[in-house]
Amino acid sequence: MSIWKGEAEPGHPYWWRDSTWPDLSEAPPDHVDLLIIGAGYTGLSAAIAAHDAGARVAVVDAGTPGKGASTRNGGMTGAHPRLGWEALRDRYGADTADALFAEAAPALQFVRDLIGREGIDCDFQQTGRIQLAWTAAHFAAQKTLAARVREKSGVACEVVDRDRLGAEIATGRYFGGIVFPQHCALDPWKYHSGLLHAVQRRGISVSAHCPVTGLARDASGFRATTPTNTVRADKVLLATNGYTPDLFRWFQRRVFPLPSYLIATEELPADLIGRLAPGRRMMVETRARHSYFRISPDGRRILFGGRASMRNLDLTTAARRLHATMCEIWPALHDTAVSHVWSGNTGYTFSHMPSVGQHDGLYYAMGFSGSGTVMAPYLGAKAAYRALGDPRGETAYASTPLRPSWLHPTGRPHFLKAADLWYRQWVDRRESFLGR
Repeated sequence: MSIWKGEAEPGHPYWWRDSTWPDLSEAPPDHVDLLIIGAGYTGLSAAIAAHDAGARVAVVDAGTPGKGASTRNGGMTGAHPRLGWEALRDRYGADTADALFAEAAPALQFVRDLIGREGIDCDFQQTGRIQLAWTAAHFAAQKTLAARVREKSGVACEVVDRDRLGAEIATGRYFGGIVFPQHCALDPWKYHSGLLHAVQRRGISVSAHCPVTGLARDASGFRATTPTNTVRADKVLLATNGYTPDLFRWFQRRVFPLPSYLIATEELPADLIGRLAPGRRMMVETRARHSYFRISPDGRRILFGGRASMRNLDLTTAARRLHATMCEIWPALHDTAVSHVWSGNTGYTFSHMPSVGQHDGLYYAMGFSGSGTVMAPYLGAKAAYRALGDPRGETAYASTPLRPSWLHPTGRPHFLKAADLWYRQWVDRRESFLGR
């Protein structure tokens, strides 16, 4: 049986089905206080923060603003660190680990406030999110994580043992989970569109298809060369994450694009969805395959994402792999067709942690490693404040610097081919065995 029921061409995200993209063809101004390179969540939030702090701002994007990860993700909204407290302590020290955990609740509240203040209609719902333990060892680690989250962050969470998991998800595949009831869901395209409109209402220049092809620094700031003009900027903020161009090779060596793939099912009966996911939450796994899945905002489909590959993969194969993984969890979906398949680049760091900082005079916020719906706008604003010398830029993520790896010496992520092979031959098979 073919699983494909294409309602859109492969590569066209489910979120784009009713989208219209604005004309942003005007050239940037010749002189600004802050030039922001990249018009995704990070750059647009930075623009709002800098403008409202009194700066003259312009935003440029090499493509169509938002057509990168900002409108291609799963729309899951939460902010606790990807690493456990002990791992952060060992890497950065106890004080920084404490500060990173403590920043989780303010980061999520920042996004709530931003959406409310700007009147962004993006199907924002406090669904909660459940992290599902693939193995017994993962569940034991979750208990430790939950205790640390409650102790260090003030973020609400609840451990759910295997016997109670049926109230959240109808499957026997997991050993338990953690529920984060304050985490939320949204429509990524509507979210980005709302941020863009907020920027435009402020009269901030946003230029599409306007790559920075040269950047020179002198005593008065920077000269950025674009296809239309040269922009003089006192400060520059890089907000390109998993789409960083070759001009910024220092950053390419430290933040690499890791593709994530997603499918949407055809419309399903409401009673079937209710049986499969009675908790109606955002759902993620602990296994290295990193599946993440949810009900669509209209309640009619399952959106299912994950690591179908650690490198670029044809979307037909990606759809088959994701569909097979989905049916491992929910065998009742075996005959369900796929209506959309697409991918996007997650900007990943070797530390698995985002970073805010400055290199050679260039400010940045990037490396969100899968937590961009909250951390990109939150840290984009922090980076903008830091560029302006505003004390509101203080953040523990300035203490998680970007580091290179010997695996990635050129800025081209060739190591992902070997990593993908190792993952499929060893990690995935081992976890599949342990998760039985």
